Amino acid sequence: MTGPDEAGFDFDTEVEFGTDLDFVADLDIGTDLAVGPKVADTASDAANAPAAEPEARLTAWIRGRVQGVGFRWWVRRNALELGLLGVAENLIDGRVKVIAEGDREKLVELLGRLEGPGTPGQVAQVTFRWDQLRGGFMGFVER
Repeated sequence: MTGPDEAGFDFDTEVEFGTDLDFVADLDIGTDLAVGPKVADTASDAANAPAAEPEARLTAWIRGRVQGVGFRWWVRRNALELGLLGVAENLIDGRVKVIAEGDREKLVELLGRLEGPGTPGQVAQVTFRWDQLRGGFMGFVER
């Protein structure tokens, strides 16, 4: 299923992002990177991105066979292990959306785990962006 998510973003359409984002990345596991502003090609490159603040917000959209396989529970377990706050939720189009806040290095570690081996199901693509810390989370929950 394609089309906009609940925030109105349509990931099948080219979108221009403002310059206030640290960077936006669209990663296909095993393929070349899509073109976009300030793009990183791996989670380790994400760690090398310019960072004004030691804490940040990571929003990631994970595509593949990631619903009904314990993926959100696995994300929550990893996020709590890393001391992060946030949420993992199923989207109607079959993706899982993860919003996590905390130490930037720990967020990069979570991103690496999302992209790496050992995830439940099968991850085909991870799209992510960095934002400033907003707060408002208590713990890490599954929706």
